[in-house]
Amino acid sequence: MLSADASRLGTSGMNSGAELIVTAAPNLRQAALDWTSHLGRERRLSENTLEAYGRDLEQFFRFLTGHLAEPPSLSDISSLTPADVRAFMSHRRTDGVGARTLGRQIAALRSFARFCQRLGLASTTAFTSVRPPKQPKSLPKALSIIDSARVIEMAEAFSEEPWIAARDRAALTLLYGCGLRISEALGIKADDAPTGAHDTIRVTGKGGRERVVPVLPAVRRAVEDYIRLAPFPLEPDEPLFRGARGGPLSPRIIQIAIARLRGALGLEASVTPHALRHSFATHLLGRGGDLRTIQELLGHASLSTTQIYTNVDSERLLEVYRKAHPRA
Repeated sequence: MLSADASRLGTSGMNSGAELIVTAAPNLRQAALDWTSHLGRERRLSENTLEAYGRDLEQFFRFLTGHLAEPPSLSDISSLTPADVRAFMSHRRTDGVGARTLGRQIAALRSFARFCQRLGLASTTAFTSVRPPKQPKSLPKALSIIDSARVIEMAEAFSEEPWIAARDRAALTLLYGCGLRISEALGIKADDAPTGAHDTIRVTGKGGRERVVPVLPAVRRAVEDYIRLAPFPLEPDEPLFRGARGGPLSPRIIQIAIARLRGALGLEASVTPHALRHSFATHLLGRGGDLRTIQELLGHASLSTTQIYTNVDSERLLEVYRKAHPRA
């Protein structure tokens, strides 16, 4: 059951991941500690992310220890060349690390290098001079039409507070009914809420691009139910969706709600808030929607981004074929 929202978020540890960093000279280890502390305090990164970044640094420092025949120091960071970074990437590839993990590691090392340069501790262009590994294109994970409906219908089942239950249902209905990103749904102002005679909603997406999205009657009803039950005054220029204490609703709360629904309904781990947006596009395409229209509804800058849904629909058709055809 979802209780008070704020109590479920927790606070990222200031030095999470720092204890993992041991293979380095004292001055480099201290810089790493300061970096992870900065990420936790200023950037508010989660504990899991900080721990991953700590492991990334430690793996790189261990590599440098073998590469240089001694634990690395700040001066060694300044002396790095692109060849050293490529050697590290090759070493990780030999260990069986995939492109996504290696890409994250390079991003973490770039962030650490920028931090050291900003504080005047070390300076290197080795990380930015090396192209990160090309990331494989992965197909969006869409729910079936039935499972999409089940997720929304069950959204009210995990809260004793009627207004919170109505809020979660309204938010998820917007994601699936309008194809919104979670940030777009939670960014809607109260006076822009799709209620009454409004049959469209204006959304600001990535890159500040605005688009107008049609609103189904079911979406309007869900939003109106939430507004009617909300215990806080929803001022026109303030966020429509509120947390348990009245502040702007955190995306993490919706992620928690989806995780609970996923477990209750026996759905795959790939079912996230963003999966509802993917489902919106996939189901439109499956019902005859054209790519250009779906591009506009999703707010994609390029049609090539939307074209991935043709692969998604093909995958769905092949899966149906494999399960249904007697000779498959």
